[in-house]
Amino acid sequence: MSESGAGQLPTIGVEEEFLLADRYSRSAVGAAPTVLKTATELLGDQVGCELFPTMVETRTVPVHTLDQLRDELLRLRAGVAAAADQADCRAVASGTMVIPSATRLDVSDQDRYRLMVAEYGPLVHGDQGAGVAGCHIHLGVPDRESAVQLTNHLRPWLPILQAIAANSPFHDGRDTGYAGWRTLRWAQFPGAGPTPLLADAAEYDALLDRLVDSGLLLDRRMAYWHARPSERFPTVEIRVCDVSTDPGVVVLLAGLARALATVLLAEAVRGVRPPQVPDSLLRAAHWRAARDGLTGAGVDLTTGAPAPAHELVDRLLRRTAPGLAAAGDTTTVHRLWTELRKHGGGAERQRTAYRRRYDLRDVVDAVTLPQH
Repeated sequence: MSESGAGQLPTIGVEEEFLLADRYSRSAVGAAPTVLKTATELLGDQVGCELFPTMVETRTVPVHTLDQLRDELLRLRAGVAAAADQADCRAVASGTMVIPSATRLDVSDQDRYRLMVAEYGPLVHGDQGAGVAGCHIHLGVPDRESAVQLTNHLRPWLPILQAIAANSPFHDGRDTGYAGWRTLRWAQFPGAGPTPLLADAAEYDALLDRLVDSGLLLDRRMAYWHARPSERFPTVEIRVCDVSTDPGVVVLLAGLARALATVLLAEAVRGVRPPQVPDSLLRAAHWRAARDGLTGAGVDLTTGAPAPAHELVDRLLRRTAPGLAAAGDTTTVHRLWTELRKHGGGAERQRTAYRRRYDLRDVVDAVTLPQH
């Protein structure tokens, strides 16, 4: 990711993880090595492997506008879908695998992944080895100190982004009762959870080193917090979102995240303290977002009381208004939010597909990436 200099709008980059399902049975299939041979020819280094061979990952280049982001997303998705089709499978945009593999699958053939299995065992290698699929938003910042301050200020707003993105109600052949089951599955992983509230970059780096020394993390890249400074680039990565079937939802999330970062970075420069929200209350808000998505209540972190999820999104829109205006994104983001409210979130759409015939194959069909 490229730098975003002081006074400039943050750049945006997005990583999307997609699951692979057999063309006919729609169950998880470990076809990533075959899919990636073709996908790499089409997309170069913007596509790669993930922890399990049931997954592939795409990476946009850093962009400056939401239109550029949408074009990148559509191009990468089409490339992955075409490569999957050639491998006789489907690329699926769901946070969890709807129908499990009939057989247990090993992790992808990389030393780091095998070491993770050796260290963490079933925490890594559960659920038939199908994995979970997220959408990670990268925001350019001036420097590492800015990145740490931004993660401090982002903490109370991330459950709302998570609720917007919730797209994993089905897992291993059943309805979990959650809108975003991926969040609960990922929460079991070492290093996952709310970003620690720390004074500065030096304190952040010292904590990371201690966690590695303790053995909880294999290395600094395994700090899988909800938002984290990159170890390589001047960016902050937001990791709370499920992968979305609708690319418009990704554009909405990225627009809100960039606008929020613009507002919060300006406040940090002025010396505004980040909200002192206890981790226990943050975890409650993230659990509530996973449970209900956009259909029920979230947690109002200013009071600790429940509040309708739609009201919390409207509050986020008001909070980000100056950042949206600065980027010229106000109309686009409000339009996308109106469309999402009209058609329902990802979890709602998956359940609607299931209720047509009560056949999980219909759900997989509904979240399969198109080739155009």
